Amino acid sequence: MSESERRSRQGVEYENVGSDYMEQRQLQRGAAGWVLLAGLGVAYVISGDFAGWNFGLAEGGWGGLLIATLLMGTMYAAMIFGLAELSSTIPTAGGGYGFARRAMGPWGGFLTGTAILIEYAIAPAAIATFIGGYVEALIGFGGTPVYLLFYLVFVGIHLYGVGEALKVMFAITAIAVVALLIFVVGMIPLFDPSNLFDIRPTDAAGASAFLPFGWLGLWATLPYGIWFFLAIEGVPLAAEETRDPRRDMPKGLIAGMAALLVFAALILVFAPGGAGAAVIQDSDNPLPLAVQEAYGGSNFLSSFVNIAGLAGLVASFFSIIFAYSRQMFALSRAGYLPKVLSLTGRRRTPWVALIVPGVIGFVLSIWGDGAKLLNIAVFGATISYTLMMLSHIVLRQREPDLERPYRTPGGVATSGVALVLAVLAVIATFIVDPTAAFITLGVYALFLLYFGLYSRHHLVAQAPEEEFATIEKAESELAGS
Repeated sequence: MSESERRSRQGVEYENVGSDYMEQRQLQRGAAGWVLLAGLGVAYVISGDFAGWNFGLAEGGWGGLLIATLLMGTMYAAMIFGLAELSSTIPTAGGGYGFARRAMGPWGGFLTGTAILIEYAIAPAAIATFIGGYVEALIGFGGTPVYLLFYLVFVGIHLYGVGEALKVMFAITAIAVVALLIFVVGMIPLFDPSNLFDIRPTDAAGASAFLPFGWLGLWATLPYGIWFFLAIEGVPLAAEETRDPRRDMPKGLIAGMAALLVFAALILVFAPGGAGAAVIQDSDNPLPLAVQEAYGGSNFLSSFVNIAGLAGLVASFFSIIFAYSRQMFALSRAGYLPKVLSLTGRRRTPWVALIVPGVIGFVLSIWGDGAKLLNIAVFGATISYTLMMLSHIVLRQREPDLERPYRTPGGVATSGVALVLAVLAVIATFIVDPTAAFITLGVYALFLLYFGLYSRHHLVAQAPEEEFATIEKAESELAGS
C-alpha cells in the first residue's frame, strides 16, 4: 500500500503514518494515583467557589441559584458515576471524545471532543479575568499584564512535566481549600437568613422574595449553578498518565465530586448570608467583598481570603490548562485536528497543545468580559455532557458484555437523569446569554466544517481511541458471522 492510500471505515478514511508517529506523541505514564486525581478534580473546579457563581444571584436571586445548584449538583453527581464507569472501561487521554467515539462513531466522537475543547480553552480565559479582579483588589491594578504573567508561568510549568505540574497543582489547591474553610468559619457568626433575600422582587411572572426575577430568572440561573462543578469531568483526560486508571479513575472522580458538593453548599449559604446577596451579585471578587461588607470594612480576614483566594483561581486556571492540552492532544493524535498539535517534547508533554490554546485564551482574556466567557465555556460543557451521557446509555444497550471494572449505580437510569438535566442546561444557556450561545455555535460549526471537508479523510488508526473502536467493530463482525 502506497503512502497516499487509505482505508475507509464508518464514513471516514485512515491514512498511513510513519513508524515514528506515535513515538513522537507519548505522554508520561504512571504520574498520578487516585489522590492526585481527586485533587485534580477539585482543582479544576475550585475557582468556581471564589468567583463566577455569584453572577447567578443577579439572574435569579438566592432562591433561583439554590434551585439551580441543587439541580446541577444532581446532574454532576449522576454524570460522575457514569464517567467513572466509562473512564475505567476506555482509559485514554481522549476522555469524552474516546467514550463517544466508541459509542457513536467518528462524528459523535468529534462532536463531543470539540465541545469539551471549547469549554476548556475558554474557561481559563474567564478565570484569568477573575484573577485580575482579585489582583486589582490587592495591589490596585490588574488587566493584561496580569493575564500574560499567569499564562506564561503556568503554561511553562506544564511544559516542564506532568508529574511536577500535578504536585504543584495539588499544593495550590490545598491552600485554596484552607482559605474556603477559614472564610466560612469567619462568616458563620454574621450569618443572617434575611441577607439571602435582600434582592428586591421584580414584576416578572412568579416573582417573590425567594425568586425575585420569577420563573424565567430561575432558568437563567442554571449555568451559574454549573460553575460550582464545571470541569470535574476533565479528570478522565489524565487516564494515560494514571498508574491504574481502572481502579484510580472511579475513586478520584467520586472523591473529588463529594468534596465539591460540600464546598458549594457552604459558599452558597454563608457568602450571601453574611454579606447580602445584593452586595456580591456583580462582583469579580465576591468573597473578599462579602467579608468587608459583613465586618464593616477591610480586615485581616478579607485580606487573607483575597490572597488565598488567588490560590483557588490559580488552581483551576492551572489544572484546566492541563485539560485543554490533553483534549487537543488526543483529537490531534487521531487526526481530527491538525496533527502537529499533538507533538510531545522530551519531557513527554504536549507542548504545541499547551501553547496554542494558551495564546487564544490570553487574547480572549484581554476582552475582559468574564461573565460572557464563562457562559461560552458552559455552553460547550453542557453539549459535551449531553453527548457523554448518551454514550453511556448507548454502550450499556449495545455492548452489555463489555468489561466494566466499575459499574454506575443505577445504570442507565442514573446517566438518564444526567442527560435530561444536561439538555435543560443547554436550553438555559440560550436564555441567560443568547450572544454567548450563538458565538459558541458558530465556532462549533467551523470545527464541524473542518472535520466534514478535510480531517475525516485523514484520521490515524493507531491512535488509542480509534483502536478501541476498531477492536469493537471487529468483535461485532466476528459475533455476527
